[in-house]
Amino acid sequence: MSSPSPVSRPYRFSMRQFMAIARPYWVSEDWRMGWLLLLSVLGMNLAIVWINVRLNFWNRDFYNALQEHAYPAFKHLLLVFTVLAFLFIVLAVYSQYLQQMLQIRWRRWVTEVFLRDWLEGGTHYRIALRRGQEDNPDQRIADDINNFVSGTLNLFFGVISSVVTLFSFLFVLWTLSGAFTLWGVSIPGYMVWAALLYAGVGSWLAHKVGKPLIRLNFDQQRYEADFRFGLARTREHNEGIALYRGEARELDGHRARFANVWANWWGIMKRQKLFTWYSSFYGQLAIIFPILVAAPRYFAGQIKLGGLTQTATAFGQVQGSLSFFISSYTSIVTWLATLQRLATFVESIELAKAQTRLPQPAPAAVQEPARQGVQAPGGVDLGELRIDAPDGRPLVQAAGERIEPGQHTLLIGASGLGKSTLMRWLAGIWPYAEGRHWKLPAGRSLFLPQKPYLPIGTLREALSYPMSADAFDDARLREVLLLVRLPQLVGALDLEDGWMLRLSPGEQQRLAVARALLAAPDWLFLDEATGALDAPLEAEMYRLLLRELPRTTLVSVAHRVGVAAFHRQVLELRAGEEGQASRLVVRRPEELEQAVV
Repeated sequence: MSSPSPVSRPYRFSMRQFMAIARPYWVSEDWRMGWLLLLSVLGMNLAIVWINVRLNFWNRDFYNALQEHAYPAFKHLLLVFTVLAFLFIVLAVYSQYLQQMLQIRWRRWVTEVFLRDWLEGGTHYRIALRRGQEDNPDQRIADDINNFVSGTLNLFFGVISSVVTLFSFLFVLWTLSGAFTLWGVSIPGYMVWAALLYAGVGSWLAHKVGKPLIRLNFDQQRYEADFRFGLARTREHNEGIALYRGEARELDGHRARFANVWANWWGIMKRQKLFTWYSSFYGQLAIIFPILVAAPRYFAGQIKLGGLTQTATAFGQVQGSLSFFISSYTSIVTWLATLQRLATFVESIELAKAQTRLPQPAPAAVQEPARQGVQAPGGVDLGELRIDAPDGRPLVQAAGERIEPGQHTLLIGASGLGKSTLMRWLAGIWPYAEGRHWKLPAGRSLFLPQKPYLPIGTLREALSYPMSADAFDDARLREVLLLVRLPQLVGALDLEDGWMLRLSPGEQQRLAVARALLAAPDWLFLDEATGALDAPLEAEMYRLLLRELPRTTLVSVAHRVGVAAFHRQVLELRAGEEGQASRLVVRRPEELEQAVV
């Protein structure tokens, strides 16, 4: 089963998708404050509608007073206006303030949920394996959640205000309209019907003209994110690019990605221009249209100037409420695209979790790999395990091989046979596997890849990762740095830097070995974790691990013959026939003088 492509249905609104993203916050632990803020803003918006109704009647009385030269009434109406205007300003200010407060609280809660779901149990890694199904999770969490929350609140309060305004002014407009005779037929409240017809036809045309903007805005967000991601990758790997003299290729790549931004933006411009032509014509006509419709009654002496202006204002409020769809069309388009991006992200997370047979790992500093099957404190039993590539191609087939506790094991074989994939399965992060009679060891495990991950922050945080920075005292941190021959870093524990750029590959690998010394796991998996070191230093790191971690079982992937001396068992991957999985063969370390590739 595959997730729908993020561009397959960007313009379809699904209530199920919307509720899946929006509802959890309103029943969360923050529900009281959320509902209090929501109802407060809603009450203020309703009060603003009431003020607008009062101003509509004020408008009638004010222009009638001008027409009749009634100075006392004029002064009284100015005082009334001052009070109403002051109340309007106070309500407008605090309505916006409380809505922004609600927005940031809701965004904080949703961001926390998305971050946890994305990172929990290695889900982020399994999503990344499914190329083409999900893009730029950083943008979806950082930008799309913010746009979704703000867009939802703006549209919700806009719809509520429009509905309340509509029904408030419909009664006023019906009362003011009177009857209109057309072809011998008397039409009561004719201005209400005129407003409904005007807004209905206008909204239908607006959707016809603006509908392509939904897809264009969806694609624009994706292209912008791709362009930004490419720039970030160049910044992250600037040393490698400089060493390869790859600037020209990088420039070509950035140009190609920006070409998508450019081309799609022109599509938005052209369609937006057409929509602006339409909406501007519609808006300008809406200014004079109610006057034209009400003018026959005014010239017939049935209403005064104040009545004319009140009628025109009421008509404008009704027409504006009915035209909410037109005035908010661009916002709706952006919101729909954002909703679809978040929905596909949620689907990717759910599918990634469903693909693995792993229960959620226990929250520990060094997590224990656990899968469906029975955990065996006695060691690793591969049973009849078969490991596949994401596309279903078989990679590795086991046949009952076993690793006993304390039986340090070296995994060898030609490149591309699946050594690293097997190690990822042992580490508990590779979901594409099936079989029976396999067992993984109980206890704590730590996986050291060829290229260690060093978070941005202090050296103390990078050295302690993934454990807390205050899990070890300074003396212990300095001790392990000296043991892995990094004395130059002893005085830099509280220095904040991008350590993946500052340290050489060999220094990064030694720092990872220092992490293993701090964590002291029961099982330590090393996937070419010392490949950047020279042979003597690599041998020294293995001796150090065996000496300092006597209760830890090592499982290694390496290419140097000398590494075999530090292991008691060798598992060699041998290529199968074409289209068949590689198979494991048990070897003795002394047989490897020429075997390590």
